[in-house]
Amino acid sequence: MIDTNELAKRNAGFADGGSFAGLELMPSGSLTVIGCVDPRVDPSDVLGLELGEAAVIRNVGGRVTPATLRTLGMLSKVVQARTGGPRPGDVHYAVLHHTDCGITDLAAFPESLAGYFDVPADGLDAKAVTDPVAAVRVDVEVLKQQLPAGAFVSGLVYDVATGLIDVVVPPARVEA
Repeated sequence: MIDTNELAKRNAGFADGGSFAGLELMPSGSLTVIGCVDPRVDPSDVLGLELGEAAVIRNVGGRVTPATLRTLGMLSKVVQARTGGPRPGDVHYAVLHHTDCGITDLAAFPESLAGYFDVPADGLDAKAVTDPVAAVRVDVEVLKQQLPAGAFVSGLVYDVATGLIDVVVPPARVEA
């Protein structure tokens, strides 16, 4: 177990590495990544992101759930409160799923998944829980229905065996 003393020591090393005063609240890359909490799939490492370049939302499976949509809604309100209006410029939302995801183990527990997705158990097939390629397509479509026109959405699948991503859904602008 990593204790808080070790975390504080690591943080001191991190803080010694540079100044953070210039970082903005809004990601410099105009990117929000929705990914899985699996420790093998840290979006900053997998995608080579720099500090401050992207907002990252992580949950079980990296899925676009009702809770994810609420989080995105709150982020939008934070931006509006900070800037006085909607986020300027192009915004890219990347859904990042991966192979060997633990959420696939929950296929045997439909009641848990139904609650997670807030759908009836007989509607779970549409969520493609056992297939990361199909699931990322499903989640991109959910985002397209919820995001404002003009935003970009893409879907990626990371292979935990090779370390490579596959762009399953190239970035596409959400239409009105």
